Amino acid sequence: MPAAPTRSTKVTEAYARMAARHVYFWAWPLVNVWNRRLAFDQAPAPGLMNGVLPLAPLNTLSMLHDYIAPEQRWVACPNQDVVYGAGIAALERSPVVLQVPDFGDRFWVYEGVDLRTDSFLKLGSMYGSKAGFYLITGPGWQGEVPKGITQVFHCPGNTAMLVPRVFQDDSDEDRAAIQELIDGLDIYTLDQFTSTPKRRDWRQLPRFMGNEAGSEETKWVFPDKFFDQLPDVLADAPARPGEEALYAEAQALLDAIARDPALKSAAIDEARRTDVELIDPLLQFRNWGIQAGNRWSTIANGAVFGTDHFTRTAVARSNILVNSANETCYLYQDLDADGARLNGDNRYEVTFPAGQTPPVDGFWSLTLYDAHHFFVPNPIDRYSLGTKNKSLQTGADGSLTLLVQADTPGPERESNWLPAPAGADFTLYLRAYGPRPAVIDGSWTPPPVRRMG
Repeated sequence: MPAAPTRSTKVTEAYARMAARHVYFWAWPLVNVWNRRLAFDQAPAPGLMNGVLPLAPLNTLSMLHDYIAPEQRWVACPNQDVVYGAGIAALERSPVVLQVPDFGDRFWVYEGVDLRTDSFLKLGSMYGSKAGFYLITGPGWQGEVPKGITQVFHCPGNTAMLVPRVFQDDSDEDRAAIQELIDGLDIYTLDQFTSTPKRRDWRQLPRFMGNEAGSEETKWVFPDKFFDQLPDVLADAPARPGEEALYAEAQALLDAIARDPALKSAAIDEARRTDVELIDPLLQFRNWGIQAGNRWSTIANGAVFGTDHFTRTAVARSNILVNSANETCYLYQDLDADGARLNGDNRYEVTFPAGQTPPVDGFWSLTLYDAHHFFVPNPIDRYSLGTKNKSLQTGADGSLTLLVQADTPGPERESNWLPAPAGADFTLYLRAYGPRPAVIDGSWTPPPVRRMG
C-alpha cells in the first residue's frame, strides 16, 4: 500500500475543507510557537517588550527581576509566584548552553519545550539538578561536547522554547535576595561557552516599545497565513512516532491547494471557521479537561501531550507553556459549587481544611484571572495568594479560608482577600509546584468555591 496519499490527486472542495479543518486544529499550537519564534528573532538585544515582557534574540535569554507585570498580553495565565525568564533557541544555528546557578533550597524549574509544547528538558529542584552548564542540541547534532558541560539534553526539533521559573516570596527582602541568584541564569550559543559562569544584572535591561496591549492574548495564529507558514513549521518539527499519517495528510492538502487557488481560498475560509467554532471555545476551562472534583478540572499530560491533539490545542489556546505534571499540577475553575459562572457580583470563599492545602514540595497558589485569563487591576495590586504570602491567617481550627470578592472584607481579613472584578466573570487557577503524589493521582481534591450570601 502507498505510504501516504497520492500527492497529485485532484480532490474536491468538500474534502479540502475537511482536511483543512483537521490540520488547522492539530497544527495550531505548532504555528503558535513558531510565530513567537519569529517575534523573538526581531529583538535587537535581550530586553523588555513594552517594559513588562522578557524578549531576546534567538539563542539568548531575557530575564525579569520581579513578578511579571499585569499589563502583559503575550502569554495567558501568567503567575506572580515566580520570576520568569524567556528564550527561544534556533538549534539549526547552534546548540545552546543553559547556565544554572546554585539556588540552594529555593524552588526553581527550567522549562524546555519543542514546537509541539512537549517537554524534552528535566531540569529543576524536583530533579535534584545542580548548578552547572547544560547543553541543548537539536536533531542530528554530531558535535563534540566540551569539558565542563554538566549534562546534555536533545530537542526533537530545531525550535526550543526555554522558560526559567524561580520562586519568590512576596516581600521586599526576598526581592532583594533573589537578584544575586538570577544574575547567574543565562543562555548562549556553544561557541560562547568558556566554563566560567557569566553574570548579568537583569535589572538593567533595555525597554522596547511594541503595540499597545488589548484585553485578550496577542494573536499568534492567522488563518490567512497559516497554510503558507505550515511547510516551514513541519520541517522544523519532523513527524514523531504516531504522527506520520497527520503529516502526510497535511502535505497532501498543501499540494492540492498549491495547484488550485480556489481550494486554497476554501481552506483559509475553513480555518477561519475553525478558529471560531473549535479553537476559541477552548479558552474557557469549563469546556474541557479531566474533572477533578468540586467542579475543578485539570490535565494529566501537560507538556507530554503525545498524540492527544485535543488537549494540546486546548492548553495552547487557554494557558500555553504549562510544565509537565511532575513539575506542576494545574487546576482550573470557572464555576462555583452550584455550577454557576464565577462573577464579581458575588462573594466566594475557598476553604482548605487544616492540613489540606495542596500537598507540594515546592509551593502552591490560587490566582484570579479575568475572562481572557489575565490579571484584573485592583486597589491592592494582588493577583494571587498562597505560599508566597506570609501574612495569611488561619482559623481557630487550623483551616485556611481565602476570600474572593470585589469589595474589601475589612482590614482584619484583608490578608486573605483575593480581589475579583466587580460585575464581571472571572476564573480561578490553582497551581501546585513540585506536587506530591496525592495531587498528581487525584487523591487530593481541591475545595469547592462557595458563594456566600
